[in-house]
Amino acid sequence: MMGRGPENHQDMKVPKEDHISRVPDFLYGATAGFLPTIITFPIYKTVFRQQLHSSLIRQAIDQLRKEGFLKLYRGVAPPLLMRTFNGTLLFGVNGFFLNLLSSSSSTLIPLCVLPAVAGLGTGVVEALVFTPFERVQNVLQNGGNDPSLPSMKSVLARLRTETLGGGFYRAFIPILARNAMGSCIYFGLKDPISAALAEKGLPPMASSFLSGIVNSFMISIPLYPLSVLTANMQAAVVGDAARVGVRDSWKLLWEGRLNRSVRLLYRGGSLVIFRSCISWGITTAIYDQLRKRSTH
Repeated sequence: MMGRGPENHQDMKVPKEDHISRVPDFLYGATAGFLPTIITFPIYKTVFRQQLHSSLIRQAIDQLRKEGFLKLYRGVAPPLLMRTFNGTLLFGVNGFFLNLLSSSSSTLIPLCVLPAVAGLGTGVVEALVFTPFERVQNVLQNGGNDPSLPSMKSVLARLRTETLGGGFYRAFIPILARNAMGSCIYFGLKDPISAALAEKGLPPMASSFLSGIVNSFMISIPLYPLSVLTANMQAAVVGDAARVGVRDSWKLLWEGRLNRSVRLLYRGGSLVIFRSCISWGITTAIYDQLRKRSTH
């Protein structure tokens, strides 16, 4: 698995048994995905409202405050399940791909590139599995859907009446691009960054935590527009906004709601970066420490 320490990937041999995705690896990933979601969900919901309404942070917070504390965690179940399952698949599936690539393509792909290639495949699996979770989550978090779709059960029933592309797999293409590129960057840089920090004398947990922070920062900036597009495509269930394709959805967003403004596009970006840094820092640190203990 990833997170093995400060070894140089160019010189590192890849023992086959180290990359076989075993049950503990899936459990460690699940643990690493659960806790950050609970901690950072209010931040995520604030960001979502900014993405959806192009509002200021203060306006988004005021909107949530008016809705009340009981509704603050409305919609938390899908991301909680998604992040827990995501942690499970993220590290387990990546280990599977890494093992597969190291045993069959070691002469074609440099060892230092294998984690990034395995991460690319992991991102594709993530998109296939978790797009429906994200769709339900975004519908629930859109306050405009409350009157007609007041519960998760009603949302699920409504989406089942749609085609896959218009229902549960709405916005699959931008999610696929975002997850594949994000996982590729994450796994490609996680260990090298952690190893470099460890060489500076940082404790293992601190180096893993900071590695997750740096990674999330590098991923969030270029991929943030895809998250904005996804949120806008998935939040609606009726009307034109719920039917048009990726190109037309981007045109409606960029030329209509955002008025071709990069500043408006990245509104809420500071909270996204903060939440992502905290979340992935914790996730990386927890997983690396659990995995390290299992090898000793």
